Amino acid sequence: MTSTAELRVGERVMLTDAKDRQYLITLKPGNAFHTHTGIVQHDDIIGALEGSVIRGNTDRGFLVLRPTLSDVVLKMPRGAQVIYPKDLGTILMQADVGPGMRVLEAGIGSGALSMTLLRAGAKITAYEIREDFAQQARKNVVDMLGEDIDYDIHIRDVTLGIEERDLDRVILDMPEPWLVVPHAAEALRPGGIFLTYLPTINQTQLVREALKVHSFGVEETVEILRRTWHIDGRSVRPDHRMVAHTGFLTSARRLVKTTN
Repeated sequence: MTSTAELRVGERVMLTDAKDRQYLITLKPGNAFHTHTGIVQHDDIIGALEGSVIRGNTDRGFLVLRPTLSDVVLKMPRGAQVIYPKDLGTILMQADVGPGMRVLEAGIGSGALSMTLLRAGAKITAYEIREDFAQQARKNVVDMLGEDIDYDIHIRDVTLGIEERDLDRVILDMPEPWLVVPHAAEALRPGGIFLTYLPTINQTQLVREALKVHSFGVEETVEILRRTWHIDGRSVRPDHRMVAHTGFLTSARRLVKTTN
């Protein structure tokens, strides 16, 4: 995290033009960013204050700001589809992720969930079956958060088992998480939270059925819909487009087994 308003060499910044088109770039001395509306020199941005308007060679202005985590998630290079910011925020709350928590994440894709959990202060052990996804995820995470992160990636199939024990959270973004439920029951500490992200309700139903027959309770499934509004004077209405269904989030608590 930066504590200065002045933009520096090596930082990533978000340029926004007059039509609200956004461009994510990394500042390098002597470089130029080319768009169909003009060329912006990196040297004109370096040393400027965040929130400034920088003029290109056609005198068109570009607002320059440091990108938010949401900006990076939507603009970063990806090997797999990312979880949308509206769902990432809910995951942090539904899984109650906080500093120092030991989290097992599986199906890391392009790293959007990883960087969200890490910035919340969690310690991540990640399982990913694809080496190319793992490499892209690590690069995206390091580009956003730097090298000083507690992020341990294993090329491993989580459906075959979880080595770690006494985990605080198990968070999954994968096609068949119901196969992981029995392993999560062994790996989570009592009271720990299991959470999975799935695109269809049929998959979600299978997870809920698996949770019932293992040591879990307090199950909840939610879907997040995001609608922005147009507000311009007396013209007030919902925007014509919204981010509707992206996935179902299902969470449960690991309970202590009881014997009759």
